[in-house]
Amino acid sequence: MRLFILLFSLLFLSPFALAEEGGGEGEAKSDVSGPSYMEITPKFVVNLLEPRKYLSINLQLLIEGAPTAIAIKKHMPALKHELIMLFSDRSMDSLQTMEQREALRQETIDVIHKTIDKAEGAEETEEVAEATAPVVEAHKKVKKKDYTHLPSEGFKDAFFTEFLLQ
Repeated sequence: MRLFILLFSLLFLSPFALAEEGGGEGEAKSDVSGPSYMEITPKFVVNLLEPRKYLSINLQLLIEGAPTAIAIKKHMPALKHELIMLFSDRSMDSLQTMEQREALRQETIDVIHKTIDKAEGAEETEEVAEATAPVVEAHKKVKKKDYTHLPSEGFKDAFFTEFLLQ
């Protein structure tokens, strides 16, 4: 009987002890800062320019900060629309090499930044657009644009975790 009472009291005492110490799981998750990944679901399946040719892409976004996550979730329909338009405007030949796929990834990053910034009310002026335009060097390497002054600054990168051409 004593054993039963001891186990029963420990069962109900442990949640209260955690609440007093501030060691609950919800609090620990909110204190975690730094980058995190957000998957855009469902994956994109779009028609390519050729008849009966399809592209399937699973996209993960690297984000930093709760305001960016909230803005992405808030404007997800606009983001999906812009990405579908970007992906479906391709031919099978334009997605064969690694360089072409990397160029599509960079375009995806730019489209996401522009869509979030536009939806959040930050229109780029011509001066800002020219200053942040990609610079193509002699060996055709593209420099990343600078978005630190815009609402989408917390969006860091995009990754294709699935890329299938049919």
